[in-house]
Formats: sequence, C-alpha cells, structure tokens
Amino acid sequence: MRIGIIGAENSHAIEVAKIINVSKRFPSVRVEYLWGETAALSRTAAAAGQIPRIVAAPEEMLGKVDGIMVDHRHGKYHLRAALPFVKRGIPAFIDKPLCYRAAEGREFLMTARKHGAAVTSYSTTTLQKEFIRFRRDLKAAGEPLGGALWGPCDVRSPYGGVFFYGIHHIEMALDIFGEDVTTVRLTPSGKNAVAQLLYPSGREVTLHFFAPGVGHFQIAALTRKGLVTRSLVSDASPYYAGVKRFVTMFRTGVEPTPHERLLKPVLVLEAMERALANGRAEKVRA
Repeated sequence: MRIGIIGAENSHAIEVAKIINVSKRFPSVRVEYLWGETAALSRTAAAAGQIPRIVAAPEEMLGKVDGIMVDHRHGKYHLRAALPFVKRGIPAFIDKPLCYRAAEGREFLMTARKHGAAVTSYSTTTLQKEFIRFRRDLKAAGEPLGGALWGPCDVRSPYGGVFFYGIHHIEMALDIFGEDVTTVRLTPSGKNAVAQLLYPSGREVTLHFFAPGVGHFQIAALTRKGLVTRSLVSDASPYYAGVKRFVTMFRTGVEPTPHERLLKPVLVLEAMERALANGRAEKVRA
C-alpha cells in the first residue's frame, strides 16, 4: 500500500512516516510521497520519515498512491487538498480538525460518498490507553452528571483559533459526556480561556484551555457514586493507534466513524468561535 502525505508543517507527518517507514509497524504499507508547504519543510520531514519522493504539487500523487493523509496546521486547507483525491475514489485520512466550516465539510463528505472514497478524521486523544481506561472506569461508576477537562489550547491561535487544539477537548468531551450539546460559552481570561458545554438533560461540562499549555490532559466526571478522574498520559507511541485506524480503513474501505459524527465537533467549535467573538452563549447549529 502506497501512501502520500500532504502537509509537512505539522510534526504529525514525521511521526506517522516514522511509524510506517522507519519502525515498519505495518510491513505492507509505505509512505512513498510527500508534499510540503516549503522546500525546507519537505526535506526535513522526508529525511526524518525516510519518505523517498517529494512532489512539487499534491496532484502529482494522483494515480500513484492508494491513500492519502492531509496534515495542515490550519483546518481551512484540509478539504481543498483532499478533494482531487476523493474524486478519484482514493481514501483519505484528514488530520484534525476535518475542516474549518461544517457546511464545507458536509459538501465534501457528500462528494466523497458519491465517488466511493472512504474518509475519516480524528484526534488520537480518544485512542490513548489512559483515555480508554477512564471510559471503562466511568462506565462502572455510572452515568456522568457533569465534568471537566483541562489541557492546552490557544483560543486565538493563528491556525484557526480554538479549532487548532480545542478539537482534542471537544472530541474527548463528546465521547464521554454525549454529542447532544445544545449551547456553548467561551470566556477568555488573559491567554487562557474557560468554555462550557450545556446539554438538554442539564448536564454541564467545563473545558479549561491553557496557553501556552500544560503537560497532560486531565479529565474528571461526577457520578452519583463520586468523582472519576484521570491524568491522560499519552501512550509510548501516541500516534500508533491512529495510524492503525486509518490504515485499516484504507485496506477495507470501511469508515470507522459516521459522517455526521465527523461534523459534530466542527459544529461545536464553530459555536465556540462565535461565543468568543460575541461574548455570549451560542447555540450549536444542526
């Protein structure tokens, strides 16, 4: 299986190529092609990940790869880069977030389905062993009444503001506390910020965004039996589970996540962006 990577400004491109090409964790898979935003970024990523071919334009990979990974820092570039490939039926893993605007994401996913291209996107935080352990412990403790997450995020990042790192918080929160968020708030405090997710059941989840960041993500959920907490230390190879998931999709054509579930975090992040700009609570649009 030949994979092409679009985007070299993000460290994920190097880490994925190292898992596949250097460590050879998937013997029948090879990252063969790379396009980077600059020549210097391309050379650095290709050398570190032992990627043999650098292309001058992503379209040069068409007809030469069996799957692509799109990996820009700013999500607004993701769909434009992936579109020529999905129109050829080539499966795509799009690094988080899927997109910067849900309306564009919905149109893109319809196009992918029309052409039979499997597509997925995710943060690897929900695939880490400590997060899975937390989910298991919480299930034993009972239904969460509410909770909180702490972690790095600069809500004014030049790479899409809250989208750039807030996607981690949102994907974990939706996984644990439910996807039926109706309203969000986002209040800045210096370089940091606090967000609130409100649910129709009355459940409340608080997200603490720290810039320039903190160590590990932390998570807590309150149940009738008490508080369940976890320090979400990353796996020794934090990207392995993510690579395994998209390689499996490339091989089988089976998408691991329904399309509407891919769009939900983007809709929540859009509401947060509006809440930050307006200084008031914002509804999460359908």
